[in-house]
Amino acid sequence: MPRRQFVKTVAGAGLFQIVAPHVLGGPNHTPPSETFGAALIGVGGRGPGTLRELTSKHGLAIREVAKCDVKWVGKADNKTIYTDFRRVLERKDVDIVVIATPPHWHALISILAMQAGKDVLCEKPMSRTVAEGRVVAEIARQTGRIYQFGTYFRYGVLNKEMRKIIRAGLVNGREVRVVKHGGFKVQNWSGPIMVEPQPVPDYLDWEMYCGPAPLRPFQHARFGGMHRGYWDYDGGGLGDMGQHLLDPICYAMGKDDTHPVEIIPHAPPAHPDVTGMWGWVRMKYADGVELLIESAEWGEPLGLPEKRISRRDLNAEELKILDALPDEPALLGFGEAVKTRKQSGGNADVGHHSICLVHLANVAIRTGRTIKFDPVKEVAIGDEEANRLINQPMRAPWHL
Repeated sequence: MPRRQFVKTVAGAGLFQIVAPHVLGGPNHTPPSETFGAALIGVGGRGPGTLRELTSKHGLAIREVAKCDVKWVGKADNKTIYTDFRRVLERKDVDIVVIATPPHWHALISILAMQAGKDVLCEKPMSRTVAEGRVVAEIARQTGRIYQFGTYFRYGVLNKEMRKIIRAGLVNGREVRVVKHGGFKVQNWSGPIMVEPQPVPDYLDWEMYCGPAPLRPFQHARFGGMHRGYWDYDGGGLGDMGQHLLDPICYAMGKDDTHPVEIIPHAPPAHPDVTGMWGWVRMKYADGVELLIESAEWGEPLGLPEKRISRRDLNAEELKILDALPDEPALLGFGEAVKTRKQSGGNADVGHHSICLVHLANVAIRTGRTIKFDPVKEVAIGDEEANRLINQPMRAPWHL
């Protein structure tokens, strides 16, 4: 059959169709196969910005398919607007879940989202307790989903020499200490103690807001930004700022896979319900490396100097060992991780180890004593009160 006749024949049979550019892709068009359905759970001051960062920071083409918040009673249509995140996770068109709720919900929603086959971008802190973070990390491994906690300062650590030395086991009894002084907003997020109960606003599902936390009488101070000042939902300024400030330090110290073995606090007696002031917390690892955090807002500083380790401190034999080690690959961003199905540089396991610095510091502050910690079993040694804070029960029916 001549070519012209062939073209006329197949065109007449409907075998050729004009396809819109956005279907196949091309300049200024992303094909549907390369876009991701995204849902936001927790639409407060931070959430919408985190959702937008899927594109602006992480380079993902997304379709915003659902948003969920407990403050939308009477507004939710259960089509694109929800008050119960579980209905969002049932949707087959959701590929990525952005979590920006108060922290007492972070771990549970992350776990359920990954079990539902979703990738997760979760605001910091990634968990509220040590036990929660461990389960998040385990579920991420079991499901193979991509998880990223929402702070990125580790990506900016350019000098990785100390990390390489410590991970190579070349400290060898030397004094190594990193000091973080200030920046924790301790006074800002010390909760008010004497607050009268108030009627629950008509627009708010208070039962769902409390979720796994105790069901307390409603107080405006517990809802919104001041939730950070209550142990039920967060960990004060340390909970708010700690993973931002300490995650890059944890990375630079090469401690992404272990925990301190001793945590020494200096703080006034802690209130059982609201967060408060503290002075400093000194954390020691099994190899002698130390992390000292100072609030600069209460009491006198401990005054110990920072002492980092570099190749100048090593002897010839140690340098030989160090130089034989390969450099680590660059940390993978969340967007690239989603596309390649390789874990991100801010994955659940490394995030668990950095947020545990916050949790263990708060456990020591709340108990008012030194905590001896087993970094493998993730329990306090011989201290049941501390262990009740490390693995706190959840309000039924919620559980890990």
